[in-house]
Amino acid sequence: MSIFVKSKKKQSSRHQIAIEGVREGILLLPNHHYRAILHISSINFELKSEAEQDAIIDTYQSFLNSLATPLQIVVRVREMDMDKYLVDFAERVKNEPEEIYREQIENYTNFVRSLISTNKILTRHFYVVIPYNDKEKDFEVVKEQLSLTLDIVGKGLARLGMQSRQLNSLEVLDMFYSFYDPGLAKRQPLSAQTMQLLTESYL
Repeated sequence: MSIFVKSKKKQSSRHQIAIEGVREGILLLPNHHYRAILHISSINFELKSEAEQDAIIDTYQSFLNSLATPLQIVVRVREMDMDKYLVDFAERVKNEPEEIYREQIENYTNFVRSLISTNKILTRHFYVVIPYNDKEKDFEVVKEQLSLTLDIVGKGLARLGMQSRQLNSLEVLDMFYSFYDPGLAKRQPLSAQTMQLLTESYL
């Protein structure tokens, strides 16, 4: 079952999320279940030649067949925060000594503002969730076992031309924060200073 599925029942966020915490980037779930999450780069399959596409499919099939553990693939579509993007350009205008470049930056900024006034700018992120289910209570053993699986999966994805990295604790919490309350996540982005507060309040 996906860890990113909202229940239709009316209940608190604590029960909706149903996780006990996050430690060193590893989700702690009830009944000694654990999850690690990899952020994956994408490849443009449509731009590949037919021979390259066949090679990717064969490699992907071999990769899946070689796995000794199940995994979950998650695709997140999120609205980009263009406000910060425009603020950065406003700062560049202030610091640009050449008038012609200032005009170009201002014209581009106005174009982006008109674009986002009628359209949402979306971005896709790809993740692989690695499970570890055991009665093992020693976190160091859990971390070691997950690390071995993460290494195997990462190398398999690298053969497909994809880069991967494990999410840290803050990034894992941000996934749940933005999934369950995207509006608040945009207005009040999660920071390291609030991570402990969120852990105590939501989890």
